[in-house]
Amino acid sequence: QVQLVESGGGSVQPGGSLRLSCAASGSIFSGNVMAWYRQAPGKQRETVAAITGGGSTYYPNSVKGRFTISRDNAKNTVYLQMNSLKPEDTAVYYCNRGGAHNGDYWGQGTQVTVSS
Repeated sequence: QVQLVESGGGSVQPGGSLRLSCAASGSIFSGNVMAWYRQAPGKQRETVAAITGGGSTYYPNSVKGRFTISRDNAKNTVYLQMNSLKPEDTAVYYCNRGGAHNGDYWGQGTQVTVSS
């Protein structure tokens, strides 16, 4: 069964931190690059972090130095530690395999709101 369950979102003030978790089914997780994406209202979904099975990571400049992606291969779980959050980080955050398309299966996502 294909499954992606994101959790850990919430409302924080600018400068705050959140840790997101994503439990994935083995068919999506095992051996694949995993990534976190976000979609803000009126904007396209964008990749904010990715990690290979061996632990190599990628971040766009917008989050580099603030976000950290990690994975637990034994638990089929991927994490996103977000520090120094900014209002522009407000979005629904999703996890999926790297390179996932709109037509692929997506979980419900988790809302992150950064506001004073």
